[in-house]
Amino acid sequence: MANFHPFVLPFVFGTVALFVICGYKYVRWIKQFDEEQKRVIRKNIFSTKILPAIWEMFCECLLHLRISKKNRRLGYMHRSIAFGWFLLIVFGAVESRLGIKGPFHFWCAIFYRFFHHNPPANSTEFFFTQLMDLLLLYVLSGLFLALLKKIHSRILGMRRTTRHTKMDIACKVSLWAIFPLRLLSESVTARLYGNGGFLTQTIGDLFGRNAATFLEMPLWSLYSLALCIFFLMFPFTRYMHIFAEVFLIYFRKIGVREGEKLSGYTKYELSACSRCGMCIDGCPLYNELDINDVQSVYLLRNMRNLEHKMDLEKAAANCLMCHRCAEDCPVDLDLMNIRRISRDKGDLDFSDGYRYLDKVSGFNAVGRVVYFGGCMSQLTPSITAAMKEVFNAAGQKYWHIDENRSICCGRPLLQQGFNNQAASLRAENTRLIAESHAVALVTSCPICYHSFKDEYDLPIPVYHHTEYIDMLMKSGRLSTDKCNESFTYHDPCELGRGSGIYKQPRDILGAIGELRQIAKEGDESLCCGMNLGNTVLSKDEQTRLRDAALSVLTEPAPDVVVTACPMCKKAFNHGTKVNVKDIAEIVAENLNHTK
Repeated sequence: MANFHPFVLPFVFGTVALFVICGYKYVRWIKQFDEEQKRVIRKNIFSTKILPAIWEMFCECLLHLRISKKNRRLGYMHRSIAFGWFLLIVFGAVESRLGIKGPFHFWCAIFYRFFHHNPPANSTEFFFTQLMDLLLLYVLSGLFLALLKKIHSRILGMRRTTRHTKMDIACKVSLWAIFPLRLLSESVTARLYGNGGFLTQTIGDLFGRNAATFLEMPLWSLYSLALCIFFLMFPFTRYMHIFAEVFLIYFRKIGVREGEKLSGYTKYELSACSRCGMCIDGCPLYNELDINDVQSVYLLRNMRNLEHKMDLEKAAANCLMCHRCAEDCPVDLDLMNIRRISRDKGDLDFSDGYRYLDKVSGFNAVGRVVYFGGCMSQLTPSITAAMKEVFNAAGQKYWHIDENRSICCGRPLLQQGFNNQAASLRAENTRLIAESHAVALVTSCPICYHSFKDEYDLPIPVYHHTEYIDMLMKSGRLSTDKCNESFTYHDPCELGRGSGIYKQPRDILGAIGELRQIAKEGDESLCCGMNLGNTVLSKDEQTRLRDAALSVLTEPAPDVVVTACPMCKKAFNHGTKVNVKDIAEIVAENLNHTK
């Protein structure tokens, strides 16, 4: 039989259009990278980092291991469709090359059963015939789970799924039609020529010969058309993630990072989101306030799609910046930076507002540490008093840089989109710290810690006070007594999910008293609701978020609820009769001054 038929033309057209449109978009986005991102690419484009990048592409784009770790059923659904289709293409190409003699065209692998009517004549052909049927069944099992997820998402372990755009829905319907149409097309051809495997031949034998003859061409044509429609809509829908994630993984592995402004790299991140909706279930706004249209999946959709520009400001502003969505994202998108980019206020400049820093005297802190309490520590002075006791007990000289006036680290400004102003503030603070010649910086505020650690370029190490106290205790410079109190510990968002500090606070509390486990801790810790990331929530909504966290923290009936953030402490103090303290206060109260 000839290796061409007019029904393949829609598939051929769709395939060519897909690669032309995607190629154009990807090249244009790379040109829109900022100078630093381009420099990193030039430096590392041919480095050995490409090998781990290829491995991660295989693990995440095909096997979806991150999703599987969080939700095995959802992971199987994604893996069976992605990896199954990939294997159908690969083994289909091998099978068709072995089976078709003479001229060969790329569409032969896709429509092989139509062009090759001969039943399997040897063990190799028999193996491929059965294997292709098995792979098709594997993909269809994933589609069945996707349909169940659409009908009742809890079957797949999700309380809520994403609301998609009309174009996304149309593209999904075309995708879901591809594999059933392939099954039916190959089955009716198997009925006519006996060239099917265990699945297609069995289904084909259910058709009468006349019915199979009548249906063969319409089914193959519909199969080609479904592929064409999917390929044509692909570059303009959420399915762009299939290719975009491959490039994103490569860029990340060679060191490209998100900047403070929208760039071509941001567009790769926006397109790499599959809108799986995993960021919705863990979001405190959804769980406690039933707000379900501002999560990261919708923010990224609104930034990417013109028809949702009106919803962008709403989604951008209403977020706690608690990192929970970033923790759950299977693509590991830089969601916090993307949200800050979405809040960019442009080139407004009120740097003169920071001239007060010119009046802050520098300090010759050679051999000392700089202690930065942070803005909120001004409202919780017991924390800074406790840290002074800790420094004195350890024999550590220090300079309390913001003792007499509040000095902001700049992160709250950055979170609200005032990028230029935050940069000015960082520059002034960097000047003061550098001129002091201190050996380290210690801060009590997780927000300040995250800022000094990731957004500054200081020549000295930066520690949160939990890290610093833990170091002092383990080195023997600080000694504490054992007490009879029981504690529960709250992981602040910026300290835990934002900075990965979970162990040190627990080691400290475990050495002093009894640390009781709670239901939501570590990367599942609940936000106190009073952070600076969200300026649109009402007082009542913030209180409901706080009370949800407190209910978990007080459930084991501790003597003290302990946190490591002045803002969290202030929030919790107003919501419970249980004693609430910062971890520095617990240490200061139990210092052993005799050793």
